[in-house]
Amino acid sequence: MTVEELIIYGKKHIHSDLVNMLLAELLGYNSIELLTHLNDIVDNNIVEKFKEQVMLVKNKKPIQYVIGNVNFYGNIIDINDKVLIPRFETEGLVEKVVNYIKKYFNKKVDIVDIGTGSGCIAISLKKELDCNMDAVDISLDALDIAKHNIEKYNLDINLIRGNLLEPLNKKYDCIISNPPYIAYDEEIMDIVKDNEPNIALYAKDDGLYNYKEIIKNSKNYLKDKYILAFEIGKTQGEVLKKFASIYFKDDIITIEKDLSGNDRYLFIICKDM
Repeated sequence: MTVEELIIYGKKHIHSDLVNMLLAELLGYNSIELLTHLNDIVDNNIVEKFKEQVMLVKNKKPIQYVIGNVNFYGNIIDINDKVLIPRFETEGLVEKVVNYIKKYFNKKVDIVDIGTGSGCIAISLKKELDCNMDAVDISLDALDIAKHNIEKYNLDINLIRGNLLEPLNKKYDCIISNPPYIAYDEEIMDIVKDNEPNIALYAKDDGLYNYKEIIKNSKNYLKDKYILAFEIGKTQGEVLKKFASIYFKDDIITIEKDLSGNDRYLFIICKDM
């Protein structure tokens, strides 16, 4: 079959954008280059794999898991269904933290990523900043994937297994986290609920448990000047800001929006910065 014939086949089952993504990945092209190879004959093994992938997507498997990677902050992060799919909102968290670190620190900083999953946050920050980077996750499966991604980019990132702050034994300039924050009774899309790991999605206390645990215990793991940065659910901002003010009453606590205009990030910045 030719590339054009495969595109026609795929479009009978799934959206054309998804067809192009699958085929471009299999053939090693980008989506624009694909259009210059429409008459190329495709190897039978790739034809069969493409058809299999089309059916997986048709049956509601996220295309990111089917392809096996995501472009996150300019880095190709390999993933599988043992970790959360990195999303553009989290790229926003990384960008904001990079800017804050550059604004407030003129030295090599110590950063810890709590709930690292695929390692996308830790990898992006390590590549952008002069920092010592630790990354924590409770899931061995997630740590295996993070280790793979870290080794792919030949980065010096210290992986630690444990729950939230519990395994740490040093102090940091910055604690960053995109923890599970969906309430157990919250309605979410079936494609997310049925495919992504529950351990990376749901949290007790209406989704607030992990934030509260990190915030109330973080002083033991922070240096004299510090930044805490979180991705949050779009309805959680005000309650978390109020909770944070109990433990950081003199500091700067802000809620910032994502590109869609939703409350998405909580920052706690030391008043002495």
